Amino acid sequence: MITTRRYALWPLIASILVVAAITGCGEATSDQPYAQLSGTVERVVDGDTIVVNLGDRIERVRYIGIDTPETVKPNAPVGCFGPQASHANKQLLPAGSKVRLVLDAEPRDRYGRLLAYVYAGGTAGKELFINADLVRRGYADTLRFPPNTSHAAQFAQLRRAASHDRLGLWQYCR
Repeated sequence: MITTRRYALWPLIASILVVAAITGCGEATSDQPYAQLSGTVERVVDGDTIVVNLGDRIERVRYIGIDTPETVKPNAPVGCFGPQASHANKQLLPAGSKVRLVLDAEPRDRYGRLLAYVYAGGTAGKELFINADLVRRGYADTLRFPPNTSHAAQFAQLRRAASHDRLGLWQYCR
């Protein structure tokens, strides 16, 4: 007899398999349920988007859970503190930087960009979490877009602190 509890795992298992199939990655591990990719930064597009060489393909990568003011969106004005956010991202990830991308439940957005949590420098666990760093320093606001919410609580806490301390865009744009 199969219990309801066993059925509850099927959506998670299906999500993992879909992510692996779409991204061409190996199987997920129990401590990290979503796919991970390693690559090299080709260029920074703006404050929350980069282009990464994954070896077998080039991907435009949109950071999950954060949003920086616009600087390159067609038919949109440059947002307050947008150039500073783009510059900060370029400082963190100059061309040639090695990055580790961690995907969440939904691997792509409606524009076909790969959605990821981005880590740079060092080994797993000792890297800089780029998404979080941009929020912590006031270059980005949070953007909660279910089902990709693995770090939403962490980002919300960092946003509150940056806003309270009037860092970055919280000083100049609000």
